[in-house]
Amino acid sequence: MITKYKSSYKGQAVKKTAHPKGKAVRRTAQKRNKPKTGYYRDFKPAPTGKKEVFSQGKLRVIVLGGLEEVGRNMTLIEYEKEIIIIDMGLQFPEENMPGIDYIIPNISYLENKLDRIKGVIITHGHLDHIGAIPHIIGRIGNPPMFTGKLTAGLIRKRCEEFKTCPKLNISEIDETSRFQLGKAFRVEILRVNHSIPDSFAIIVHTPLGVIIHTGDFKIDYSPVNDRPADINRIARIGGEGVLLMMSDSTDSTHPGYQISESSIGDEIDKLFEKITGRIIIGTFASQLSRIQKIFDLAKKHGRKIYLQGRSMNNNVEIAHKIGYLEFNPRILIRDAELRRLKDDKIIILGTGAQAEPNAFLMRVVNGEHRVVQLKGGDTVIFSSSVIPGNERSIQNLKDMVVRQGGRVIHYEMMDVHAGGHAKQEDLKLMMRLLKPEFFMPIEGSHYMLRAHADLADQVGIPKDNIFVADNGQAVEFVKEANLIKGRINTEKVPTDYVMVDGLGVGDVSNIVLRDRRVMSEDGMIVVIATIDSKTGDPIGNPDIISRGFVYMKENRELIEKTRMKVKQLVKDQNSRTPADDDYLKNKIRNEIGQFLFSQTKRRPMVLPVVIKV
Repeated sequence: MITKYKSSYKGQAVKKTAHPKGKAVRRTAQKRNKPKTGYYRDFKPAPTGKKEVFSQGKLRVIVLGGLEEVGRNMTLIEYEKEIIIIDMGLQFPEENMPGIDYIIPNISYLENKLDRIKGVIITHGHLDHIGAIPHIIGRIGNPPMFTGKLTAGLIRKRCEEFKTCPKLNISEIDETSRFQLGKAFRVEILRVNHSIPDSFAIIVHTPLGVIIHTGDFKIDYSPVNDRPADINRIARIGGEGVLLMMSDSTDSTHPGYQISESSIGDEIDKLFEKITGRIIIGTFASQLSRIQKIFDLAKKHGRKIYLQGRSMNNNVEIAHKIGYLEFNPRILIRDAELRRLKDDKIIILGTGAQAEPNAFLMRVVNGEHRVVQLKGGDTVIFSSSVIPGNERSIQNLKDMVVRQGGRVIHYEMMDVHAGGHAKQEDLKLMMRLLKPEFFMPIEGSHYMLRAHADLADQVGIPKDNIFVADNGQAVEFVKEANLIKGRINTEKVPTDYVMVDGLGVGDVSNIVLRDRRVMSEDGMIVVIATIDSKTGDPIGNPDIISRGFVYMKENRELIEKTRMKVKQLVKDQNSRTPADDDYLKNKIRNEIGQFLFSQTKRRPMVLPVVIKV
């Protein structure tokens, strides 16, 4: 067997396989070159008899977020002194992060490399891929950005909310786009299906080979308001040779195939035929394919739509303006028409299916919405899956709906939701089509990445060529002589959380977060001691303030004991060092903390205040 090379990029070899007699031969996984031993994994092209020109540079792939969590997606591809960036997303806070709005990637690795950044490519318009742009883009020099038309509109709308976000340099792209970034990167775009239109995989031609970043994707042969992915083109790309495939792992633990969005519309259509009261639907504002289907069904069944939620209204407005949502504006109603119309003529569409505290559905069940109140005969459809960690909150929300006379329908009862991510059989199909030499699962928690790695092993990718990395670890490729070698670097670039809290970005450290957790769990107690500045003696009795620890009126004895304990600590202070406030504060903090724990088995945060007079 002879392996020929056809150069489609300066310094790049594209693999084609042919039989000596000229017959085409499909190269199977079993016939792959076995990796040699050593720290690097090897990919050795066979000689052709022609003199090939190979670059001696190093190709690095570094993921700053998305390898240890769902969200915060941001990937760097670096060759020599040139860098391109794919996505800049946010991560929603975990339950143990009180007060945090969201988390964004740490970009300290890029701070002294701004001149190397040649461009940013955004795969699609979900917040876990665009949410950090207003915070990051200005800090990295506002490089040119490339993304789809809808995604561009969503990014511009989000940046309007942030005064520090510069005027963006956005070029709109589609699946026919091809462009050069710097000297090292030639980029092509591949349309994929997801739960939002204008979702793309990114094909990056580098001097060492082709890297494919799938973005979020699923295989949907009959998508709503979108075109299916070009499977033939995907197969052609795989036939030309792929060095590294980076693939979405979000649903890698789920067997089978993902449901088509069109089948969800059929199920919802059957529901609409049976429901006689108001229909209240909670879904993600970014599920534009689902929203399009709901608009279509509202027209079919003679119902009007009452939109709720700022993000829902914004997304519908943007998508309709640029032609990605098709509907007659007269189908939308306002408050007065909602009160006037009969229940069987109304659909209320809003956010809050994840039981977010301030979202539309939660405000309705809490009786805080200015117009909508639940009543008997209402049907509430949860048209979204449960994000891990939200199970209890969503169950409580469903309970409150039923207690107020409503009926609940969710995806476990009927197919009223289709995920936007490929399941196991779809993931294996994509790997078989692209046939990468190296494989790197991305976009998921570690156990999701491992599950995806197991699927890669099943389709024949050698285990040594599968890289399961952590955030910040560089996957490196070098070319030595006629051999491409890949490895995971053991060193990491900084990827710790950068938390956004109100207008503050990164000013909430792990220590601040720890203090918030302590206060939320055991409360706090403030000890105010007034002392003589000359003698160090206490003046009067210390004041005690309890917040979230004990109710002072019902625990007078404990408060009095604590007061006397503080007074004794101040008296025991060495009179020769009356000015040492820090020593006295630390002593009060430590000993009062131990005393309260011995009395209550709780350890509140102790805040000592020393006033000298």
